[in-house]
This record gives sequence, structure tokens and C-alpha cells, in this order.
Amino acid sequence: MYDATIGDHAAPRTRAPVMLKRKPVFPNVIEMNHQAGQRLGCNVYLVYEGTEWLLVDIGYEETVDEIVEMIRQLDFPLSNCRMVIATHADVDHVQGLAKVRQLLKTTTAGHRLAADTLATGDKIKTYAEVDAQGIHLEMPPVKLDTLIDDGDRIRVGQLELEVWHTPGHTDSQLAFRLGNLLLSGDNIYRDGCVGVIDAHHGSDITAFVRSLKRIRASNVQWLLPSHGPIFRKDDALLDRTIARLEGYSRMPDFGTCAVDWPLMDEWDRELAEGKMPG
Repeated sequence: MYDATIGDHAAPRTRAPVMLKRKPVFPNVIEMNHQAGQRLGCNVYLVYEGTEWLLVDIGYEETVDEIVEMIRQLDFPLSNCRMVIATHADVDHVQGLAKVRQLLKTTTAGHRLAADTLATGDKIKTYAEVDAQGIHLEMPPVKLDTLIDDGDRIRVGQLELEVWHTPGHTDSQLAFRLGNLLLSGDNIYRDGCVGVIDAHHGSDITAFVRSLKRIRASNVQWLLPSHGPIFRKDDALLDRTIARLEGYSRMPDFGTCAVDWPLMDEWDRELAEGKMPG
């Protein structure tokens, strides 16, 4: 009997595509660092229902191909991506936004206050350029196709994400509620730290405190941040963080982000009274 698998005329063999087992952190939510089993960059959330899906953030340009290939191997049709959402316009969240938009032939979404920053590829406001620390990153310009704001709802299959505008870290910071989960952006991390506070990139400590108080007052049970591990909402942790930021608002530690500096009021009084040191 002739065996077509041997000899010079062997029939070509097709290799079955490599598929990955999905590792959702919660029903309908995959976090791509968890899925990869290693840190790729900022947290990238894939929210899905049925064959429809979207991404919240994408990270650096250099990891886009790896993330898209993982999504393919997880058996999500690439053509079924509803959109890629930017939580805000920091380079570590959105440097890859233009590339993934092109690869997936999908649309992008974010807050209107991020639109100009992203459209112009503003290196200062996105933290792509911090000359004093030798940081010089590319920030490819990208258009936001859809502008979203507080109270909007984004559908994925039968699921619905509720948009929260939570300014403070940046003016365009968004969070997304899905049932008892809050994709909480750079508002707070498991150790009580918060997204960097810097006037150059639109930070506002007073607004930050309001955003944290909103999270504190909510009945969400889990916070899914943009960096680091997912954690159960901890009101005591939030209280400590809020108190710390309220203190920052009256200190010069964060420059022009401070509301005032009480020490200067004391000094004015002492100067007027002619008070001498001692």
C-alpha cells in the first residue's frame, strides 16, 4: 500500500493552531497579565459576552502583538472587538492604542479631555517625555472615535459597563462599573498608593479626593486597578488614602496641585506681629 506520509511526495501536514485556556479573573473578565502569567505592563482588561468583546487599555506598543496573539489563541474572533477604551491618556496605558486600532480594525473610546492629548501625541501630558529623568518615549498620535463620559453605558453582548468619570490622577481618568466590580483605573492600588500627582499632566488633588470618596461610598465589592493586583474594596484603606490626600492638598509637596499652604499664613501673621525666631 502506498503511504502518502513518507517519501518525496509526502502530503503536507497542517499544524493545529495553538489555543489557550481562558483564565477569567471574574466571569466575563480576563486580565491579560494574569492570562500571560507574567507582567506585560499596565493591566489590560478584556471584557466579553458571547463572541463580542472589548479592551480596557492596551499598554505599550511593544506588547501589542503579544496581547493580540493571546486574544486570538483564546478563541476570540479579532473582528468582533467592539472597541478599545483608554482609561486616560498616560503613555503606559495608550502608547499602543494607534497600533491596536489598526491591527484589530476597531474603534477607540475615551474621555473628551483625553482627545486632544491623544490626537496630538502630547509627550508632556502623557508622561512620554520626562527630560529630567531621561525618559524619552514615542507617543503615536491616535484619534478617539467615541467620546464617553460619566453615566454613559457601554454594551458588550448582554453586558453593560457603566462609565464613571473619576478625575484627580488626570483630568480624563475613567473607571467602569460591571456589577459588583469596578475597573478603577489609577485611582487606588492594593497598597493604598494612588496614581501619580503632577500638575503637568492634569492632576487635581481636590478632585482626586472626591473620586476616592465616590468609590468609598459605592457598594462595589472588588477593585480592578490599572496596575498591580486586583483586590477587595477596603473602606479602611480608602479612608486612610483619602485622609493622606486631603493632607497633600495643603502641603507644598505637590507644588501647584496644593490648594494652599497654611505655614505661609502663619508666617504672614508672624511677620505682621514682628515675631522673632525662637
